[in-house]
Amino acid sequence: MRRARAVRGRRTAKAGLAVAAAAALVAAGCTGGSGGAGGTPGSYPREETLFVSGSLWGPPANWNPLMTWEHAAGTKGLVYETLFLYDPQADEYIPWLAESGEWTDDDTYQITVREGVQWTDGEPLTADDVAFTIGLGELESIPYHNVWQTIENVEATDDRTVVVDFSEPRYQQWAFWLYGNAIVPQHLWAERTEEEISAGANETPVGTGAYVYETHGQDRQVWSRNEEWWAQEALDLRVGPSYIVDIVNPSNEAALGQVLQGSLDLSNNFLPGIAQVLESNDDVASYYPEAPYMLSANTAWLVPNTTREPMDDPEFRRALAFSIDTEQIVSGVYGDIVQAADPTGLLPNWEQYVDADVVAEHGFSFDTQEAASILADAGYEDTDGDGFVETPEGEPIELTLAVPSGWTDWMEASRVIADSAQQAGINITADFPDENAIVDQRVSGDFDLILNNERQISSTPWTYYDYIFQLPVRESQSTVNFGRYENEEAWALVEELATTPVEDPEAMTDIIAEIQEIQLQEMPIIPLWYNGMWSQVNTSVWTNWPSAETENNYVPTLWANYHELGGILMLTELQPASGG
Repeated sequence: MRRARAVRGRRTAKAGLAVAAAAALVAAGCTGGSGGAGGTPGSYPREETLFVSGSLWGPPANWNPLMTWEHAAGTKGLVYETLFLYDPQADEYIPWLAESGEWTDDDTYQITVREGVQWTDGEPLTADDVAFTIGLGELESIPYHNVWQTIENVEATDDRTVVVDFSEPRYQQWAFWLYGNAIVPQHLWAERTEEEISAGANETPVGTGAYVYETHGQDRQVWSRNEEWWAQEALDLRVGPSYIVDIVNPSNEAALGQVLQGSLDLSNNFLPGIAQVLESNDDVASYYPEAPYMLSANTAWLVPNTTREPMDDPEFRRALAFSIDTEQIVSGVYGDIVQAADPTGLLPNWEQYVDADVVAEHGFSFDTQEAASILADAGYEDTDGDGFVETPEGEPIELTLAVPSGWTDWMEASRVIADSAQQAGINITADFPDENAIVDQRVSGDFDLILNNERQISSTPWTYYDYIFQLPVRESQSTVNFGRYENEEAWALVEELATTPVEDPEAMTDIIAEIQEIQLQEMPIIPLWYNGMWSQVNTSVWTNWPSAETENNYVPTLWANYHELGGILMLTELQPASGG
Protein backbone atom coordinates (compact mmCIF):
# COMPACT_ATOMS: atom_id res chain seq x y z
CA MET A 1 0.00 0.00 0.00
CA ARG A 2 1.27 3.42 -0.90
CA ARG A 3 1.12 6.43 1.39
CA ALA A 4 -2.33 7.74 2.28
CA ARG A 5 -3.74 10.55 0.17
CA ALA A 6 -4.30 13.94 1.75
CA VAL A 7 -7.80 14.97 2.79
CA ARG A 8 -9.99 17.29 4.78
CA GLY A 9 -13.10 16.58 6.91
CA ARG A 10 -16.11 17.71 9.00
CA ARG A 11 -17.65 16.96 12.43
CA THR A 12 -20.86 15.13 13.38
CA ALA A 13 -20.90 12.56 16.17
CA LYS A 14 -18.45 10.84 18.46
CA ALA A 15 -17.97 7.12 18.71
CA GLY A 16 -19.01 5.66 22.03
CA LEU A 17 -16.66 3.61 24.09
CA ALA A 18 -18.91 0.69 23.95
CA VAL A 19 -20.67 -2.47 24.57
CA ALA A 20 -20.30 -4.86 27.44
CA ALA A 21 -18.68 -8.26 27.38
CA ALA A 22 -17.14 -10.78 29.64
CA ALA A 23 -13.43 -10.88 30.30
CA ALA A 24 -11.47 -13.87 29.11
CA LEU A 25 -8.13 -15.21 30.21
CA VAL A 26 -5.38 -16.00 27.78
CA ALA A 27 -2.94 -18.88 27.98
CA ALA A 28 -2.16 -19.29 31.63
CA GLY A 29 1.51 -18.69 32.29
CA CYS A 30 3.41 -21.89 32.86
CA THR A 31 6.52 -21.85 34.98
CA GLY A 32 8.76 -22.53 31.97
CA GLY A 33 12.19 -20.92 31.47
CA SER A 34 14.01 -21.95 34.59
CA GLY A 35 17.52 -21.27 33.36
CA GLY A 36 19.61 -18.22 34.22
CA ALA A 37 19.68 -15.15 32.06
CA GLY A 38 20.63 -16.25 28.60
CA GLY A 39 21.07 -19.85 29.70
CA THR A 40 19.29 -22.86 28.23
CA PRO A 41 15.90 -23.12 29.97
CA GLY A 42 14.68 -26.42 31.35
CA SER A 43 11.38 -26.48 29.48
CA TYR A 44 12.05 -24.68 26.19
CA PRO A 45 13.87 -26.69 23.49
CA ARG A 46 16.96 -24.70 22.54
CA GLU A 47 16.53 -25.31 18.81
CA GLU A 48 12.98 -23.87 18.99
CA THR A 49 13.71 -20.95 21.30
CA LEU A 50 14.97 -17.51 20.39
CA PHE A 51 16.86 -15.74 23.16
CA VAL A 52 16.86 -11.96 22.77
CA SER A 53 17.83 -8.95 24.84
CA GLY A 54 17.95 -5.19 24.59
CA SER A 55 14.38 -4.13 25.36
CA LEU A 56 13.99 -5.02 29.02
CA TRP A 57 16.09 -3.28 31.66
CA GLY A 58 13.87 -4.28 34.53
CA PRO A 59 11.26 -6.94 35.33
CA PRO A 60 8.29 -6.72 32.93
CA ALA A 61 5.18 -5.41 34.68
CA ASN A 62 2.85 -4.08 32.00
CA TRP A 63 1.17 -5.62 28.93
CA ASN A 64 -1.07 -2.71 27.99
CA PRO A 65 -0.51 -1.94 24.29
CA LEU A 66 -1.98 1.55 24.70
CA MET A 67 0.85 2.52 27.08
CA THR A 68 3.13 2.91 24.12
CA TRP A 69 6.53 3.16 25.84
CA GLU A 70 5.82 1.37 29.10
CA HIS A 71 4.61 -2.10 28.14
CA ALA A 72 6.85 -5.13 27.86
CA ALA A 73 8.44 -5.09 24.39
CA GLY A 74 6.44 -7.34 22.10
CA THR A 75 3.09 -6.54 23.69
CA LYS A 76 2.44 -4.46 20.59
CA GLY A 77 3.70 -6.39 17.59
CA LEU A 78 3.88 -9.96 18.90
CA VAL A 79 0.54 -10.07 20.77
CA TYR A 80 -1.47 -7.02 19.72
CA GLU A 81 -1.22 -5.91 16.10
CA THR A 82 -1.67 -2.80 14.01
CA LEU A 83 -3.77 -2.14 10.92
CA PHE A 84 -0.69 -1.75 8.73
CA LEU A 85 3.04 -2.29 8.95
CA TYR A 86 5.45 0.32 7.62
CA ASP A 87 8.70 -0.80 6.00
CA PRO A 88 11.17 2.10 6.33
CA GLN A 89 13.65 0.39 4.01
CA ALA A 90 11.17 0.40 1.14
CA ASP A 91 9.10 3.41 2.32
CA GLU A 92 5.97 1.28 1.92
CA TYR A 93 2.86 0.46 3.92
CA ILE A 94 1.93 -3.22 4.20
CA PRO A 95 -1.73 -4.15 4.86
CA TRP A 96 -1.95 -6.15 8.09
CA LEU A 97 -5.10 -6.30 10.22
CA ALA A 98 -6.52 -3.99 7.57
CA GLU A 99 -6.86 -5.56 4.17
CA SER A 100 -6.91 -2.06 2.72
CA GLY A 101 -7.45 1.59 3.56
CA GLU A 102 -8.26 4.57 1.38
CA TRP A 103 -9.57 8.10 1.35
CA THR A 104 -13.00 7.86 -0.29
CA ASP A 105 -13.42 11.64 -0.40
CA ASP A 106 -11.74 14.72 1.01
CA ASP A 107 -13.15 14.05 4.46
CA THR A 108 -13.41 10.31 4.84
CA TYR A 109 -11.01 7.41 5.36
CA GLN A 110 -12.37 3.89 4.92
CA ILE A 111 -10.75 0.80 6.41
CA THR A 112 -11.51 -2.71 5.22
CA VAL A 113 -10.76 -5.12 8.06
CA ARG A 114 -9.10 -8.39 7.12
CA GLU A 115 -11.43 -11.39 7.12
CA GLY A 116 -10.65 -14.49 9.15
CA VAL A 117 -8.63 -12.92 11.97
CA GLN A 118 -9.36 -14.19 15.49
CA TRP A 119 -8.47 -13.01 18.95
CA THR A 120 -6.68 -15.67 20.96
CA ASP A 121 -9.84 -16.29 23.02
CA GLY A 122 -11.56 -17.45 19.82
CA GLU A 123 -13.64 -14.34 19.15
CA PRO A 124 -13.42 -12.85 15.63
CA LEU A 125 -11.75 -9.51 14.94
CA THR A 126 -14.39 -7.22 13.45
CA ALA A 127 -14.80 -3.63 12.38
CA ASP A 128 -16.33 -2.95 15.81
CA ASP A 129 -12.95 -3.62 17.43
CA VAL A 130 -11.23 -1.15 15.12
CA ALA A 131 -13.88 1.54 15.59
CA PHE A 132 -13.79 0.98 19.37
CA THR A 133 -9.99 1.32 19.47
CA ILE A 134 -10.07 4.53 17.46
CA GLY A 135 -12.84 5.81 19.73
CA LEU A 136 -10.72 5.24 22.84
CA GLY A 137 -8.88 8.36 21.74
CA GLU A 138 -11.80 10.29 23.20
CA LEU A 139 -10.18 9.69 26.60
CA GLU A 140 -7.68 12.45 27.40
CA SER A 141 -5.32 9.94 29.03
CA ILE A 142 -4.89 7.95 25.81
CA PRO A 143 -1.64 8.83 23.96
CA TYR A 144 -3.50 9.36 20.67
CA HIS A 145 -6.14 11.67 22.16
CA ASN A 146 -4.87 14.41 19.84
CA VAL A 147 -5.74 12.17 16.87
CA TRP A 148 -9.30 11.84 18.16
CA GLN A 149 -9.64 15.60 18.34
CA THR A 150 -9.48 15.70 14.54
CA ILE A 151 -12.15 13.01 14.12
CA GLU A 152 -15.80 13.85 13.73
CA ASN A 153 -17.20 10.35 13.69
CA VAL A 154 -16.03 6.76 13.48
CA GLU A 155 -18.43 3.98 12.62
CA ALA A 156 -18.36 0.29 11.81
CA THR A 157 -20.80 0.16 8.93
CA ASP A 158 -20.61 -3.63 8.71
CA ASP A 159 -18.44 -6.43 10.09
CA ARG A 160 -15.47 -5.49 7.91
CA THR A 161 -15.83 -1.77 7.16
CA VAL A 162 -14.87 1.20 9.31
CA VAL A 163 -15.58 4.73 8.14
CA VAL A 164 -13.68 7.59 9.79
CA ASP A 165 -14.90 11.14 9.16
CA PHE A 166 -12.44 13.95 9.91
CA SER A 167 -13.14 17.56 10.79
CA GLU A 168 -9.57 18.75 10.20
CA PRO A 169 -7.55 15.68 9.29
CA ARG A 170 -3.86 15.66 10.07
CA TYR A 171 -2.80 13.49 7.18
CA GLN A 172 0.66 12.59 8.34
CA GLN A 173 -0.51 11.96 11.88
CA TRP A 174 -3.21 9.60 10.63
CA ALA A 175 -0.82 7.76 8.32
CA PHE A 176 1.46 7.25 11.34
CA TRP A 177 -1.44 6.13 13.54
CA LEU A 178 -2.40 3.42 11.07
CA TYR A 179 0.81 1.48 11.67
CA GLY A 180 1.80 2.81 15.09
CA ASN A 181 -1.16 1.83 17.26
CA ALA A 182 -2.46 -1.56 18.30
CA ILE A 183 -6.07 -2.68 17.94
CA VAL A 184 -7.67 -4.02 21.15
CA PRO A 185 -10.72 -6.29 21.55
CA GLN A 186 -13.90 -4.40 22.33
CA HIS A 187 -15.51 -7.36 24.06
CA LEU A 188 -12.77 -7.35 26.73
CA TRP A 189 -12.02 -3.63 27.04
CA ALA A 190 -15.46 -2.00 26.81
CA GLU A 191 -16.30 -2.29 30.51
CA ARG A 192 -12.91 -1.14 31.79
CA THR A 193 -12.57 2.17 33.57
CA GLU A 194 -10.49 4.94 32.05
CA GLU A 195 -7.76 4.20 34.59
CA GLU A 196 -7.74 0.50 33.59
CA ILE A 197 -7.70 1.36 29.89
CA SER A 198 -4.96 3.98 29.97
CA ALA A 199 -2.81 2.77 32.86
CA GLY A 200 -3.83 -0.78 33.76
CA ALA A 201 -1.24 -3.55 33.58
CA ASN A 202 -3.49 -5.75 31.38
CA GLU A 203 -1.95 -8.87 32.90
CA THR A 204 -3.86 -11.33 30.69
CA PRO A 205 -3.34 -9.94 27.18
CA VAL A 206 -5.62 -11.25 24.43
CA GLY A 207 -4.36 -10.29 20.98
CA THR A 208 -4.38 -11.42 17.35
CA GLY A 209 -0.63 -11.74 16.88
CA ALA A 210 1.93 -14.42 16.16
CA TYR A 211 2.68 -14.94 19.87
CA VAL A 212 0.84 -15.17 23.17
CA TYR A 213 1.93 -14.42 26.70
CA GLU A 214 3.62 -17.48 28.22
CA THR A 215 5.16 -16.29 31.49
CA HIS A 216 7.47 -13.70 32.96
CA GLY A 217 9.82 -13.32 35.87
CA GLN A 218 12.32 -10.93 37.40
CA ASP A 219 14.81 -11.64 34.62
CA ARG A 220 12.69 -12.40 31.54
CA GLN A 221 9.55 -12.22 29.45
CA VAL A 222 8.52 -15.36 27.56
CA TRP A 223 6.23 -15.46 24.53
CA SER A 224 5.02 -18.67 22.86
CA ARG A 225 3.94 -19.07 19.25
CA ASN A 226 0.26 -18.69 18.41
CA GLU A 227 -0.34 -21.75 16.25
CA GLU A 228 -3.63 -20.25 15.05
CA TRP A 229 -2.10 -16.98 13.82
CA TRP A 230 -4.17 -15.65 10.94
CA ALA A 231 -1.18 -14.70 8.75
CA GLN A 232 -0.21 -18.34 8.26
CA GLU A 233 -3.20 -18.85 5.99
CA ALA A 234 -3.82 -15.31 4.77
CA LEU A 235 -0.22 -14.33 3.93
CA ASP A 236 1.65 -17.65 4.00
CA LEU A 237 3.79 -16.34 6.86
CA ARG A 238 4.93 -18.32 9.88
CA VAL A 239 7.27 -17.17 12.60
CA GLY A 240 10.24 -19.49 13.12
CA PRO A 241 10.80 -19.64 16.89
CA SER A 242 8.27 -21.54 19.01
CA TYR A 243 9.35 -19.42 21.98
CA ILE A 244 10.90 -16.01 22.44
CA VAL A 245 12.69 -15.46 25.74
CA ASP A 246 13.41 -11.76 26.22
CA ILE A 247 16.16 -11.47 28.82
CA VAL A 248 16.54 -8.66 31.32
CA ASN A 249 20.24 -7.85 31.29
CA PRO A 250 22.08 -5.94 33.99
CA SER A 251 24.63 -4.44 31.59
CA ASN A 252 25.78 -4.29 27.99
CA GLU A 253 28.93 -6.20 28.92
CA ALA A 254 26.78 -9.09 30.17
CA ALA A 255 24.89 -9.12 26.87
CA LEU A 256 28.15 -9.18 24.91
CA GLY A 257 29.32 -12.22 26.87
CA GLN A 258 26.05 -14.03 26.19
CA VAL A 259 26.25 -13.30 22.45
CA LEU A 260 29.80 -14.63 22.32
CA GLN A 261 28.76 -17.77 24.20
CA GLY A 262 25.81 -18.36 21.88
CA SER A 263 23.34 -18.33 24.79
CA LEU A 264 21.88 -15.11 23.39
CA ASP A 265 20.78 -15.18 19.75
CA LEU A 266 19.99 -11.50 19.26
CA SER A 267 21.19 -8.53 21.26
CA ASN A 268 19.57 -5.19 20.59
CA ASN A 269 21.85 -3.58 23.17
CA PHE A 270 24.84 -1.45 22.39
CA LEU A 271 27.72 -3.86 22.90
CA PRO A 272 31.10 -2.32 23.78
CA GLY A 273 33.88 -3.36 21.42
CA ILE A 274 31.44 -4.92 18.96
CA ALA A 275 33.38 -3.68 15.91
CA GLN A 276 36.36 -5.84 16.85
CA VAL A 277 34.10 -8.84 17.56
CA LEU A 278 32.35 -8.55 14.19
CA GLU A 279 35.72 -8.48 12.43
CA SER A 280 37.06 -11.57 14.22
CA ASN A 281 34.16 -13.90 15.09
CA ASP A 282 32.42 -15.69 12.22
CA ASP A 283 29.42 -16.65 14.38
CA VAL A 284 28.58 -13.03 15.22
CA ALA A 285 27.06 -10.74 12.60
CA SER A 286 25.26 -7.42 12.21
CA TYR A 287 23.26 -5.63 9.52
CA TYR A 288 26.20 -4.18 7.55
CA PRO A 289 29.39 -6.19 7.01
CA GLU A 290 31.57 -3.19 7.86
CA ALA A 291 31.40 0.08 9.81
CA PRO A 292 29.07 1.57 10.84
CA TYR A 293 27.56 -1.98 11.04
CA MET A 294 24.17 -0.65 12.19
CA LEU A 295 21.26 1.16 10.63
CA SER A 296 20.39 4.53 12.18
CA ALA A 297 17.37 4.14 14.45
CA ASN A 298 16.76 7.42 16.19
CA THR A 299 18.39 10.60 17.44
CA ALA A 300 19.78 10.71 20.97
CA TRP A 301 19.20 14.10 22.53
CA LEU A 302 19.63 15.85 25.86
CA VAL A 303 16.35 16.90 27.46
CA PRO A 304 16.47 19.90 29.84
CA ASN A 305 13.55 20.21 32.23
CA THR A 306 12.33 23.62 31.09
CA THR A 307 10.21 24.08 34.22
CA ARG A 308 13.33 24.31 36.38
CA GLU A 309 15.78 27.15 36.70
CA PRO A 310 18.08 27.75 34.82
CA MET A 311 16.82 25.32 32.12
CA ASP A 312 13.82 27.61 31.69
CA ASP A 313 16.18 30.11 30.02
CA PRO A 314 16.76 29.45 26.28
CA GLU A 315 20.13 31.21 26.45
CA PHE A 316 21.28 28.79 29.13
CA ARG A 317 20.08 25.88 27.00
CA ARG A 318 21.98 27.23 23.99
CA ALA A 319 25.13 27.61 26.09
CA LEU A 320 24.68 24.02 27.24
CA ALA A 321 24.42 22.87 23.60
CA PHE A 322 27.70 24.58 22.69
CA SER A 323 29.41 23.08 25.74
CA ILE A 324 28.96 19.41 24.78
CA ASP A 325 31.83 17.58 23.08
CA THR A 326 29.72 15.32 20.86
CA GLU A 327 32.69 14.14 18.81
CA GLN A 328 34.21 12.71 21.98
CA ILE A 329 31.02 10.69 22.43
CA VAL A 330 31.06 9.52 18.81
CA SER A 331 34.70 8.44 18.79
CA GLY A 332 35.51 7.77 22.43
CA VAL A 333 32.31 6.10 23.56
CA TYR A 334 31.12 4.50 20.33
CA GLY A 335 34.31 3.96 18.38
CA ASP A 336 32.81 5.74 15.35
CA ILE A 337 29.94 3.30 14.83
CA VAL A 338 27.57 6.27 15.28
CA GLN A 339 27.59 9.75 13.75
CA ALA A 340 27.14 13.18 15.31
CA ALA A 341 23.63 14.48 14.74
CA ASP A 342 22.82 17.47 12.60
CA PRO A 343 21.89 20.41 14.89
CA THR A 344 18.25 19.89 13.88
CA GLY A 345 18.42 16.26 14.95
CA LEU A 346 16.67 15.02 11.82
CA LEU A 347 17.75 11.49 10.87
CA PRO A 348 19.81 10.99 7.69
CA ASN A 349 16.79 9.67 5.78
CA TRP A 350 15.14 13.08 6.39
CA GLU A 351 18.15 15.09 5.20
CA GLN A 352 16.10 16.75 2.46
CA TYR A 353 14.15 18.62 5.15
CA VAL A 354 17.15 20.26 6.83
CA ASP A 355 17.28 24.00 6.08
CA ALA A 356 21.00 24.69 5.65
CA ASP A 357 20.54 28.47 5.96
CA VAL A 358 18.69 28.17 9.26
CA VAL A 359 21.36 25.80 10.58
CA ALA A 360 24.14 28.14 9.45
CA GLU A 361 22.54 31.07 11.29
CA HIS A 362 21.26 29.38 14.44
CA GLY A 363 22.95 26.01 14.69
CA PHE A 364 25.52 24.96 17.27
CA SER A 365 28.71 22.94 17.54
CA PHE A 366 31.13 22.14 20.34
CA ASP A 367 32.79 25.39 21.40
CA THR A 368 33.64 25.88 25.07
CA GLN A 369 34.49 29.55 24.61
CA GLU A 370 31.23 30.26 22.80
CA ALA A 371 29.32 28.50 25.56
CA ALA A 372 31.08 30.63 28.18
CA SER A 373 30.40 33.79 26.16
CA ILE A 374 26.66 33.02 25.88
CA LEU A 375 26.51 32.42 29.63
CA ALA A 376 28.29 35.69 30.41
CA ASP A 377 26.06 37.68 28.08
CA ALA A 378 22.99 36.18 29.77
CA GLY A 379 24.23 37.13 33.24
CA TYR A 380 25.61 33.80 34.44
CA GLU A 381 28.86 34.42 36.33
CA ASP A 382 31.16 32.55 38.69
CA THR A 383 30.67 34.85 41.67
CA ASP A 384 32.16 32.56 44.34
CA GLY A 385 35.25 31.40 42.44
CA ASP A 386 34.44 27.68 42.49
CA GLY A 387 34.76 27.38 38.69
CA PHE A 388 31.02 27.15 38.07
CA VAL A 389 28.60 29.89 37.13
CA GLU A 390 25.71 30.97 39.29
CA THR A 391 22.32 32.23 38.13
CA PRO A 392 21.92 35.97 37.40
CA GLU A 393 20.40 36.17 40.90
CA GLY A 394 23.53 34.61 42.38
CA GLU A 395 22.03 31.19 43.16
CA PRO A 396 24.27 28.11 42.71
CA ILE A 397 23.61 25.82 39.75
CA GLU A 398 23.94 22.11 40.54
CA LEU A 399 22.36 19.91 37.88
CA THR A 400 22.00 16.13 37.66
CA LEU A 401 22.02 14.23 34.37
CA ALA A 402 20.23 10.90 34.92
CA VAL A 403 20.55 7.89 32.61
CA PRO A 404 19.65 4.25 33.34
CA SER A 405 22.15 2.10 35.19
CA GLY A 406 23.59 -0.57 32.93
CA TRP A 407 23.22 1.46 29.73
CA THR A 408 26.97 1.63 29.46
CA ASP A 409 27.12 3.72 26.29
CA TRP A 410 24.76 6.34 27.70
CA MET A 411 26.52 6.23 31.06
CA GLU A 412 29.84 7.00 29.37
CA ALA A 413 28.20 9.62 27.15
CA SER A 414 26.70 11.30 30.21
CA ARG A 415 30.15 11.53 31.76
CA VAL A 416 31.44 13.23 28.62
CA ILE A 417 28.50 15.64 28.69
CA ALA A 418 29.07 16.47 32.35
CA ASP A 419 32.84 16.86 31.97
CA SER A 420 32.67 19.09 28.91
CA ALA A 421 29.88 21.21 30.41
CA GLN A 422 31.99 21.73 33.52
CA GLN A 423 34.78 23.08 31.33
CA ALA A 424 32.37 25.82 30.27
CA GLY A 425 31.39 26.52 33.89
CA ILE A 426 28.15 24.51 34.03
CA ASN A 427 28.04 22.22 37.07
CA ILE A 428 26.54 18.88 35.94
CA THR A 429 26.88 15.53 37.70
CA ALA A 430 25.98 12.21 36.07
CA ASP A 431 23.70 9.85 38.00
CA PHE A 432 22.66 6.26 37.20
CA PRO A 433 19.37 5.11 38.78
CA ASP A 434 17.58 2.04 37.40
CA GLU A 435 15.44 2.39 34.29
CA ASN A 436 12.11 2.25 36.13
CA ALA A 437 13.20 5.19 38.27
CA ILE A 438 14.12 7.14 35.13
CA VAL A 439 10.68 6.43 33.64
CA ASP A 440 9.01 7.70 36.81
CA GLN A 441 11.17 10.84 36.83
CA ARG A 442 10.51 11.83 33.25
CA VAL A 443 6.77 11.08 33.44
CA SER A 444 6.39 13.16 36.60
CA GLY A 445 8.90 15.86 35.60
CA ASP A 446 11.11 15.19 38.61
CA PHE A 447 14.49 15.61 36.89
CA ASP A 448 17.03 18.18 35.74
CA LEU A 449 18.47 16.58 32.61
CA ILE A 450 17.92 13.23 30.91
CA LEU A 451 18.96 11.59 27.67
CA ASN A 452 16.18 10.36 25.41
CA ASN A 453 15.71 8.89 21.94
CA GLU A 454 12.08 7.87 21.86
CA ARG A 455 11.12 9.20 18.47
CA GLN A 456 12.47 6.65 16.08
CA ILE A 457 12.70 6.33 12.34
CA SER A 458 9.22 6.68 10.86
CA SER A 459 7.27 7.56 7.76
CA THR A 460 7.46 11.32 8.43
CA PRO A 461 9.56 13.87 10.36
CA TRP A 462 6.27 15.09 11.81
CA THR A 463 6.66 12.39 14.47
CA TYR A 464 9.96 13.97 15.58
CA TYR A 465 8.53 17.47 15.96
CA ASP A 466 5.38 16.13 17.59
CA TYR A 467 7.61 14.72 20.33
CA ILE A 468 9.46 17.99 20.91
CA PHE A 469 6.59 20.45 20.87
CA GLN A 470 3.35 18.60 21.68
CA LEU A 471 0.86 20.56 23.78
CA PRO A 472 -0.81 20.70 26.17
CA VAL A 473 1.70 19.73 28.83
CA ARG A 474 0.03 17.37 31.28
CA GLU A 475 0.81 16.50 34.86
CA SER A 476 1.89 13.06 33.64
CA GLN A 477 3.88 13.16 30.38
CA SER A 478 4.10 9.50 29.41
CA THR A 479 5.15 9.65 25.75
CA VAL A 480 6.28 13.11 24.57
CA ASN A 481 7.77 16.46 25.57
CA PHE A 482 9.32 15.24 28.79
CA GLY A 483 11.05 18.61 29.09
CA ARG A 484 7.62 20.25 29.34
CA TYR A 485 8.50 22.97 26.85
CA GLU A 486 5.59 25.24 25.94
CA ASN A 487 5.57 27.23 22.70
CA GLU A 488 2.18 27.81 21.08
CA GLU A 489 3.70 29.13 17.84
CA ALA A 490 5.89 26.06 17.36
CA TRP A 491 3.05 23.69 18.18
CA ALA A 492 0.80 25.46 15.65
CA LEU A 493 3.44 24.86 12.99
CA VAL A 494 3.67 21.19 13.94
CA GLU A 495 -0.11 20.96 13.65
CA GLU A 496 0.11 22.61 10.24
CA LEU A 497 2.74 20.07 9.23
CA ALA A 498 0.46 17.25 10.36
CA THR A 499 -2.28 18.53 8.03
CA THR A 500 0.06 18.80 5.05
CA PRO A 501 -0.35 16.10 2.39
CA VAL A 502 2.40 13.52 2.53
CA GLU A 503 2.71 13.86 -1.22
CA ASP A 504 3.70 17.54 -0.90
CA PRO A 505 7.35 17.60 0.27
CA GLU A 506 7.79 21.21 -0.85
CA ALA A 507 5.09 22.42 1.54
CA MET A 508 6.53 20.18 4.25
CA THR A 509 9.97 21.72 3.74
CA ASP A 510 8.67 25.28 4.11
CA ILE A 511 6.90 24.51 7.38
CA ILE A 512 9.83 22.53 8.77
CA ALA A 513 12.18 25.45 8.09
CA GLU A 514 10.02 27.65 10.34
CA ILE A 515 9.97 24.97 13.02
CA GLN A 516 13.75 24.61 12.84
CA GLU A 517 14.27 28.33 13.32
CA ILE A 518 12.32 28.22 16.58
CA GLN A 519 13.95 24.97 17.64
CA LEU A 520 17.52 26.17 17.17
CA GLN A 521 16.92 29.48 18.92
CA GLU A 522 15.00 27.97 21.83
CA MET A 523 16.76 24.58 22.15
CA PRO A 524 13.96 22.65 23.91
CA ILE A 525 16.09 19.56 23.28
CA ILE A 526 19.75 19.26 22.30
CA PRO A 527 20.39 16.69 19.52
CA LEU A 528 23.68 14.86 20.03
CA TRP A 529 24.16 11.72 17.93
CA TYR A 530 22.28 9.24 15.73
CA ASN A 531 21.68 6.14 17.79
CA GLY A 532 22.38 2.89 15.99
CA MET A 533 19.73 0.25 15.47
CA TRP A 534 21.82 -2.06 17.61
CA SER A 535 21.62 -5.59 16.29
CA GLN A 536 24.22 -8.23 16.99
CA VAL A 537 23.36 -11.87 16.31
CA ASN A 538 24.94 -15.22 16.97
CA THR A 539 24.17 -17.50 14.01
CA SER A 540 24.91 -20.84 15.68
CA VAL A 541 21.23 -21.61 16.49
CA TRP A 542 19.24 -19.31 14.17
CA THR A 543 20.19 -18.12 10.68
CA ASN A 544 18.88 -15.94 7.84
CA TRP A 545 19.04 -12.76 9.88
CA PRO A 546 18.34 -9.40 8.19
CA SER A 547 21.27 -8.05 6.23
CA ALA A 548 21.97 -5.24 3.80
CA GLU A 549 23.40 -7.90 1.48
CA THR A 550 20.30 -10.09 1.21
CA GLU A 551 16.65 -9.75 0.22
CA ASN A 552 15.81 -10.15 3.90
CA ASN A 553 16.55 -6.54 4.84
CA TYR A 554 13.83 -5.96 7.43
CA VAL A 555 14.64 -3.96 10.53
CA PRO A 556 16.82 -6.23 12.69
CA THR A 557 15.38 -5.39 16.11
CA LEU A 558 12.66 -6.38 18.55
CA TRP A 559 12.65 -3.11 20.42
CA ALA A 560 9.26 -1.85 21.51
CA ASN A 561 7.48 -0.15 18.59
CA TYR A 562 9.78 -1.68 15.97
CA HIS A 563 7.80 -4.86 15.36
CA GLU A 564 5.42 -2.91 13.12
CA LEU A 565 8.44 -1.53 11.21
CA GLY A 566 9.39 -5.03 10.11
CA GLY A 567 10.56 -6.74 13.29
CA ILE A 568 7.72 -9.25 13.02
CA LEU A 569 8.70 -9.98 9.41
CA MET A 570 12.26 -10.67 10.56
CA LEU A 571 10.88 -13.47 12.74
CA THR A 572 9.16 -15.04 9.74
CA GLU A 573 12.50 -15.24 7.92
CA LEU A 574 14.50 -16.94 10.70
CA GLN A 575 15.54 -20.53 10.13
CA PRO A 576 17.11 -23.08 12.49
CA ALA A 577 20.83 -23.43 11.89
CA SER A 578 20.37 -27.18 12.21
CA GLY A 579 18.08 -27.15 9.20
CA GLY A 580 15.28 -28.61 11.28
